[in-house]
Amino acid sequence: MNQISTNPAEGNITFDDFQKVHITIGKILSAEKVEGSEKLLKLSVDFAESSPRQVVSGIAKYFPDLTVLVGNHFPFVTNLEPRKIMGLESQAMILAGSHDVNLALLKPTTDIPAGTRLS
Repeated sequence: MNQISTNPAEGNITFDDFQKVHITIGKILSAEKVEGSEKLLKLSVDFAESSPRQVVSGIAKYFPDLTVLVGNHFPFVTNLEPRKIMGLESQAMILAGSHDVNLALLKPTTDIPAGTRLS
């Protein structure tokens, strides 16, 4: 895990740059392992849009029981360019942090509806 730096030469961004990032609460509707990969999951995520988005994430080894993800709300970056991963289009990125062998998904401390944009 990277340590926080206050040195502008190490990649600090402006507040205006940060405002360009859309962090939105999404509700995971389903989670399944990606065939041929030990680390990828294919998530269907509700962002209160006309249809759910597909998100491909490298978190499978941390969640052997996928049912713990389904129905939960997590923050996602939702304005990234879609990206193909093992032939599947990923349309957002779940926010997580890791240290050594541990992974933590960020989770609101209170109920926030899917589609809520964080600021």
